[in-house]
Amino acid sequence: MGIEEFGGGQAAQADVLVVTTNDVPGYEVQRVVGEVFGLTVRSRHLGSQIGAGLKSMIGGELKGLTKTLVETRNQAMERLVEQARARGANAVLMFRFDVTEAADVGTEVCAYGTAVVIAPKNA
Repeated sequence: MGIEEFGGGQAAQADVLVVTTNDVPGYEVQRVVGEVFGLTVRSRHLGSQIGAGLKSMIGGELKGLTKTLVETRNQAMERLVEQARARGANAVLMFRFDVTEAADVGTEVCAYGTAVVIAPKNA
């Protein structure tokens, strides 16, 4: 697996900036749009679960599960960005992920944050 399969995040020229901070240096919040989130639930794949069980006995990274989690987080983040964009925001502050088990059949991943409109500060 290449590096792109192990990570996520935005492209360099994204139209909706997503940050984990309370603010963006050099910018001011002009309007708070409100909470936005992107949610996805992934079921467990029997083959990957069996492989993970075997791998856990001998140790090492569970690459199939890593790839699935990366894809899941990226999908949740894409949905968050779509929601922010649709509501007129150009940034999301205080971005976070929440991961929980969903009814013992899969994993729920929620990407959430505060959608805002930001603009460069006047110097």
